[in-house]
Amino acid sequence: MLGTEFRTGSPIWIDLGSPDPDAAAAFYGAVFGWRFTSAGPEGGGYGFFQKDGGTVAGLGPLTEEGARSAWMTYFSTEDTAATARDVASGGGIVRADPVNMGEASMAQFTDPQGAQFAVLHSRQGLEKASEDDTLVWVELHVGDPAAAIAFYRSLFGWRAEEMRAPGMTYQVLSIGEGDRQEGAFGGVAPLQAGQEDARWVPYFAVADVDALVAAVEGNGGTVLMPAATVPDVGRIAWLTDPAGAVFAVLRPDPRQAA
Repeated sequence: MLGTEFRTGSPIWIDLGSPDPDAAAAFYGAVFGWRFTSAGPEGGGYGFFQKDGGTVAGLGPLTEEGARSAWMTYFSTEDTAATARDVASGGGIVRADPVNMGEASMAQFTDPQGAQFAVLHSRQGLEKASEDDTLVWVELHVGDPAAAIAFYRSLFGWRAEEMRAPGMTYQVLSIGEGDRQEGAFGGVAPLQAGQEDARWVPYFAVADVDALVAAVEGNGGTVLMPAATVPDVGRIAWLTDPAGAVFAVLRPDPRQAA
């Protein structure tokens, strides 16, 4: 599962762009117990979600004209500018050019099928992952999974392994180095009936999926996919916050941690 020792291609950061950061902070605080801490007066309204003293995500106002509220997944890179060039040559779009932030740098992209993602070169990233109320998995939904895997492999060297799932063939992603299972962090699935937009969806681990779903509904969110148990995976649900940002929750099958 996803960890906090970041190597090329591993998820290193996640943040939420919201039209109302104060409302978003209140919602996720009620649902996950996260505490929001501002980055300060020079942060442009940006700040950090924390759980038990460790940073689990970022939150900031929407900055692109016409942008919709959404979660953004950042993948670790050793060279932000080189990755931007590879994205463009591979048919993707550079939405935000590489920008330096002290010793770190970042850039934001859209892949050839329309899914948005970002990269970050930094020694620091998420401080907690793969425990309750933190990021545990990221999942790409696209019309052509094989083409998507080829595109991202050209950027990060990812490996993909086929896994049978109810009603589809699922591809489990792992970083390009080390043990495949230890380096697994996400998956790729074909768009399902009713899905129109390609997107990366973050999964947050929770102790009780059904209770979390009830908390989302009680705080103004919506249920896209009711809680269901997937064999050999765990219990999952797809949700949105009150502004429409999509996310999922997962209580992993205990055998997956063995």
